[in-house]
Amino acid sequence: MKVLLVDDHPLILSALQGVIKGLGSDVSVTTAASARELRQRLSEDADYDLMLLDLQLGDADGFEVLTEMRRDHPALPVVVVSGTDRAADVLRAIDLGAMGFVPKRASNELLFEALRLVMSGGIFVPPVSAGLGGPAPAAHEPAPLLQPRLQPSAGAPGTSGGLPAVPNVAGLTPRQNEVLGKLLQGLPNKLIARELNLSVETVKDHVAAVLRVLDVSTRTQAVLAVSRMQQSAAATTPPTRY
Repeated sequence: MKVLLVDDHPLILSALQGVIKGLGSDVSVTTAASARELRQRLSEDADYDLMLLDLQLGDADGFEVLTEMRRDHPALPVVVVSGTDRAADVLRAIDLGAMGFVPKRASNELLFEALRLVMSGGIFVPPVSAGLGGPAPAAHEPAPLLQPRLQPSAGAPGTSGGLPAVPNVAGLTPRQNEVLGKLLQGLPNKLIARELNLSVETVKDHVAAVLRVLDVSTRTQAVLAVSRMQQSAAATTPPTRY
């Protein structure tokens, strides 16, 4: 696997390079310290399997570089690696075509998880930005996406990321909630169809219905919406008395 790392900080480049090489003996890593160097690398060889892109480059805005990459190299998966994990930045990056967003303070294990998910066709969103713990959004950040209501689900098992295996969002059918659960796991439509024994077209219809009920336009926004509904529900649930 050929990976292209783009970051203007030498220490970050070195650290990421070490982590990526730990994925396997067949992994080769090329680095670029600027947008200009990135373009030069791609002009010499555009056959990469994955790109990790910092948003804070000295010679260009990371979001503009991301837009350029998705336009000129649409088959190359891009994972944003950023010093921030604000929900607004995560949403913007994913909406511009990034396949994942990993905060620089993330652990090696989280980075491995993100890269495995992206390479399997999924989209990775950091748990903190999805509203799974951590401080509440600052006042200047966008308001939480809380249009639909998350029904209480007694004894629903959670995943390692804190999301239920099968959510129970008001306005969705049981099957649509199942599809939403698979979306929250980052599964692409083909895998959802296989796991639920549905056709891909039926899954697409269910996904469209889920996004419509959640009043969002992307899968990442759906993850953020559901996780924030859970956080809101947990905050309003009175503590258990013994």
